[in-house]
Amino acid sequence: MRIKNLKKFYLLIFFFGAYFYISHAIADWPDRPITIVVMYSTGGGTDTVLRALAKEMSEATGWRINIVNRPGGAGALATRYVLNKRNDGYTLLGASNFNKYSRISGGDDSTSWEDWYFMQAASNTGSWAVRPDSRFKNFNDIVAAAREAPGEITISTSGTGGQWHELAAVVAHSAGIELKYIPYGSGRLATLAGINGEVDIAGGGIHEHIQFFQSGQLDSIQQTSPNDISLSNSIILPSIYNFLSSVNEQLPPNGNYNLGIRRDTPIDIIIQLQEAFINAANSKGFRDFLASRNFKLDLVLGSEADRRAAELEVISAATFERLAIPEARSPAILNLPSPEEFHLWWPPINYQPLEELEGD
Repeated sequence: MRIKNLKKFYLLIFFFGAYFYISHAIADWPDRPITIVVMYSTGGGTDTVLRALAKEMSEATGWRINIVNRPGGAGALATRYVLNKRNDGYTLLGASNFNKYSRISGGDDSTSWEDWYFMQAASNTGSWAVRPDSRFKNFNDIVAAAREAPGEITISTSGTGGQWHELAAVVAHSAGIELKYIPYGSGRLATLAGINGEVDIAGGGIHEHIQFFQSGQLDSIQQTSPNDISLSNSIILPSIYNFLSSVNEQLPPNGNYNLGIRRDTPIDIIIQLQEAFINAANSKGFRDFLASRNFKLDLVLGSEADRRAAELEVISAATFERLAIPEARSPAILNLPSPEEFHLWWPPINYQPLEELEGD
């Protein structure tokens, strides 16, 4: 009897010790550098936005924040890396589009609204560009050439199954043409491929092309906002709607940039990270950075971020199935509804919001 009581006593000491150790660790968090693992290469939109955001977070809090890049698998390599780390808030995922392409492409099985807590900071606008000496002077030139030689006109993307691949495929499908998609590790590399003449068209975002429009190294073919955009030096970036009036029914929503935290991270740490994220996103330094690159401040948090993540995945899974993107998982395989039925499906039965964050 004494031995049993002694065992219980030691077990109590162990559990209380563990409790106080964890509580002390959370109270002192962070006591070492935080690492943001970006899912694309350096210099692209995801990388530059998250570096700017991390800089503002670090300056406001005094935290040491490091950025590392692990491109590949439409975000799958970075996702698996973070999931294999401890859920202590020291390793975060630097993502775009709530990491939807990783699951659709089959590279990872984690679900953005179940396994992650994403915070959205900004959004972007898609762009096609060509060298000034290109034979293509406008979108109609590309359409005509692609109809003469289906599948031979090349366009760079940030990666197979990624945002700029999806957008390019939707635009091409809407125009009734077939292009050849060449994947690169980021929007920056896709842009440089166009400048260097490796592809006929540089795919990417305005934020990746704008400095080359201004320097005369690229000419704009189209961008995906509803209206033409005028730059300060009288350069006009034509809207895709000038050429395809019905494309709005097919275009995916603008891309966005997010910081992902494992959902099983202690809630006190998530709250600290969210507070620092909000303050950084609203800082003058970050807002000035966004304006200089033609990004838009677009803050989305909590259950609304979960809902948006799920809706974007539903839209893209259906789009990839319609366009027959190789190796993409269909909505049925992913147990997702159609875009038309999303409002009936959300929230799914097993969805659990992080209620402690609601109202922030």
